[in-house]
Amino acid sequence: MSEKQMSREQRRKAMEQQKKKGKKKKTSGGGWFKRIILAILIVGVIGLVFGIGLFTYYASSAPELDEELLRDPISPTFLAADGETEIPYMTGEDREYVNYEDIPKLMEDAILATEDNRFYEHPGIDIIRLGGAVIANVTDGFGSEGASTITQQVIKNSFLKNEKTIKRKAQEAYLAYQLEQEYTKEEIFEMYFNKILMSGNTYGFGTASENFFGKHVSELELHEAAMLAGMPQSPNGYNPFNNPERAEERRNVVLRLMEQHGKITTEEKEAAQAIPVTETLLPEEQRPAPPSGEYTAFMEMVENEIEALDEDIALDEGLTIYTTLEPNVQKAVNETMASNIFFNDEVESALTVVDTETGAIRAVGAAREYSGDVRRNYATERGRQIGSTIKPLIDYGPAIEYLNWSTGKTLVDEPYSYEDGDQEVRNFDGNFLGEMTMREALYRSRNIPAIKTLNEVGTKNAKEFTQKLGLDFGNIYEAAAIGATDEYINTVELAGAYAAFGNKGIYTKPHTVTKIVFRDGTTEQVVAPDSVPAMKDSTAYMVTDMLRDVLNPNISGASGTTAAVNGIDIAGKTGTTNYSTADLEKYGLDNSSAPDIWFAGYSPEYSISVWSGYPSNERAMDTASNERLLSQQIFKDVMSKISSPEAGRFQQPESVVEATIEVGTEPLQLASDFTPSDQKSTELFVRGTVPEKVSEEFVQEDLDAPGGLNASVVGSNVDLTWNYGDVEDVQFEVAVEADGNRSVLTTTDDKSYTYEALEEGRAYTFSVTAVKGDQRSDPASVIVEVTPPEEPEEPEETPPADEEEPPEDEAPPEDEAPPEDDAPPEGEGNGEGEGDGETPPADGGDGEGDGETPPEDGSGDGENSNGEANGASVPPADGNGNNGNGNNGNGNGNGNNEDEDSEE
Repeated sequence: MSEKQMSREQRRKAMEQQKKKGKKKKTSGGGWFKRIILAILIVGVIGLVFGIGLFTYYASSAPELDEELLRDPISPTFLAADGETEIPYMTGEDREYVNYEDIPKLMEDAILATEDNRFYEHPGIDIIRLGGAVIANVTDGFGSEGASTITQQVIKNSFLKNEKTIKRKAQEAYLAYQLEQEYTKEEIFEMYFNKILMSGNTYGFGTASENFFGKHVSELELHEAAMLAGMPQSPNGYNPFNNPERAEERRNVVLRLMEQHGKITTEEKEAAQAIPVTETLLPEEQRPAPPSGEYTAFMEMVENEIEALDEDIALDEGLTIYTTLEPNVQKAVNETMASNIFFNDEVESALTVVDTETGAIRAVGAAREYSGDVRRNYATERGRQIGSTIKPLIDYGPAIEYLNWSTGKTLVDEPYSYEDGDQEVRNFDGNFLGEMTMREALYRSRNIPAIKTLNEVGTKNAKEFTQKLGLDFGNIYEAAAIGATDEYINTVELAGAYAAFGNKGIYTKPHTVTKIVFRDGTTEQVVAPDSVPAMKDSTAYMVTDMLRDVLNPNISGASGTTAAVNGIDIAGKTGTTNYSTADLEKYGLDNSSAPDIWFAGYSPEYSISVWSGYPSNERAMDTASNERLLSQQIFKDVMSKISSPEAGRFQQPESVVEATIEVGTEPLQLASDFTPSDQKSTELFVRGTVPEKVSEEFVQEDLDAPGGLNASVVGSNVDLTWNYGDVEDVQFEVAVEADGNRSVLTTTDDKSYTYEALEEGRAYTFSVTAVKGDQRSDPASVIVEVTPPEEPEEPEETPPADEEEPPEDEAPPEDEAPPEDDAPPEGEGNGEGEGDGETPPADGGDGEGDGETPPEDGSGDGENSNGEANGASVPPADGNGNNGNGNNGNGNGNGNNEDEDSEE
């Protein structure tokens, strides 16, 4: 029993122990959770302590509040490209200061609804707005959204450098709180109201009210106050004088915010939105003079560029702006724009000068006279098509880049209609020139080859190529090949795109600012855009080499020769736009009228694009006169003034090779030795794409020589006849040679010819050669000898018996052998002279006789030529002389036939 009871007790204890273990496990799990919470709290406390400590550290290094800096704007400093020359532009001295009590409630409501609706509730920092900004920064990255109150903006624009760092934000928050402690809300609002940059050199809402509406701020209407309240976000972008549409859109946003925050009713909002923003603006003649001077247009571009960089960068922060301006280049541009190069007072022009290598804008010609408040910067406007200056960008550049076309690619200029309709495409001269190289199509600016090229390239490739050059032409259709695009570009963008061709295919977006140094003098923000490869260096150089020919005065048909500058390596392209038929009728213009004349060109130093035309299309440029050359003349005048002798030349890269092709071959073939010179052209190829096949177009089998040439002598005439096979376009050149002088008698289609001037005692060699183009056959020849009448022979005298040895020239006595080396073997002569061939020898050696009198006996072996026809001669007498071809001697045989048995 006891064992059983013991067993039960043991079981009970065991069960209790298991329960305790279970409790321990539960207790252990709850302990871990508590530990995690505790750890989080500890980390949080540490983080808070650290954050407070860091904030305290940053705050301790914040600058002290300075009332003068708080109330007065700090104008920026602008430096030229050399980093030292200061550019005089914009100050904040002229300002309409408005005290808080004079600021109308309407104006204050508009500003607060737009910038800081809880301004009167927060202590300098808006916690609610800050929370939203924190979330945005976590999701989109630090600095993606700010939470600046009006108080913080006053601090930032007065003391702190512009950088998105925790340190700056901590100092800004600390100083904003300090500012709220030392100044009332009304005083802080007054600082902001009078300090903020509104546009150009206009600071403060009071000054803006006077400048834009000609009234004190207290007199502003709702729609006017709303427009001004929206301007600080983009002072120049929302300037109603220059950008009324953007200003009106921004004004309407402010009106909606005022309604949202209960400042105005819906009816008031709608009534104000219905008023055009331009309705109550000051008329032009009453507006204050804007900033002026030789750098005005350039500096306005600087302002716009800074605004586009970062909305937190404001020009009233005392910044130092490093620009790309070259004052000497701007001076040259201004001189040209003010010169008598223009043919009347109404025509306008604009240009942009860009550094070919860096893309930096060196100067701008906005207009002939860029002054007054309502003025147009034609250099930056995008209201004009660019004509044929588009062809390297959208047609031929992509063809080389994507299709590896050679500059000698065969294109055909022929009647052509757009693929999507029946509209016929015309060239500017109304003619079609047939087959030509891509090079010629470009320098002659032919339209049909350009359109065909775009069709081969494809609109997708063309769009990609132009986008890499910073250009947007919208949707690309066939007509875009010759400049008819949906979207337009300006002189700045065109000069920048062409610069990439001159910079080995590297593109840098045109820009006016390189870096910004903030008020403390230590922090720099580099803002110059990065350079990026836009095309292969082979494409860039091949386009450049073709565009060189556009300016080459030695090339017939080159369209841009007026723009050439002696000693400067320049490539460029002309451009002319056209009126539609409807516009020609509407404005009463003829077919020689053009709304726009362009020229874009570049050297290794500078890229310049020029536009010329009239402010309104109602008046046209006359392309039938020298008016069409205006843009080229302006380009040349500026380029010649600013270029240096050390500019150098464009260098051919290793990726490009030259080869001589036969023009018109498709696919391209190399020229042969028989290719006519006017069909040869040395062109450029992407390495590895040079054709291997040699053209056989002009290679033919050798011409056969005429056959059966015969000469028939009748008196002083000789009739020549010959025969020839059935070969087309063959002519025959007949020539004669006598006494070493040769002359061509005629070239004839016949197979006969009569020569009528034979002279006695002379030998004539007549030859006939077949001729076809550049080909010539071997000549066929015949010798004609004219002999004088024979005279009776005189009897030979026998010397007296007592006469001593015969003269030296006579034959030796019969019993006396001739000396060795002098006398030939018996019965043979030893001469190899050149007789006249009129009378062959009978028997004798190869002596140097005159051949006139034949020997009677002997076995001479006179040498004779191989004339092909029947020479006229006297037959031999008696003997076994070998006279070659019988009576066909030509003067090279029949030598001195001295014979031992000459006497009978």
